[in-house]
Amino acid sequence: MSFSLSKIVVSPEGEQLYTFEYAASIAETSTTVVEIYVELGVIEAFGSMLRSREIARIAQIGRLRQDLGLNLVGAAMVLDMAQEIAQLRAQLKVYQSHPS
Repeated sequence: MSFSLSKIVVSPEGEQLYTFEYAASIAETSTTVVEIYVELGVIEAFGSMLRSREIARIAQIGRLRQDLGLNLVGAAMVLDMAQEIAQLRAQLKVYQSHPS
């Protein structure tokens, strides 16, 4: 499947945004699944557009559900906790690099 955009859409932070159709194609799922994830708050959309990190999250959820048999809530929780751990590690590294 080939996609072309006549214009580039960017978020308020300057990140490129992608259509649900493009996200579904990249994440190897359907636009219905993408819409459900948005409705449930599993991913964040800008209208009908997504950031690349949300597309990656869709793909990661799919892998967790398929490979580990997690349900949607479990997969979302795993990703949220992994993100929180990464943030805490970054904070700890900054704290450790500035001795008192």
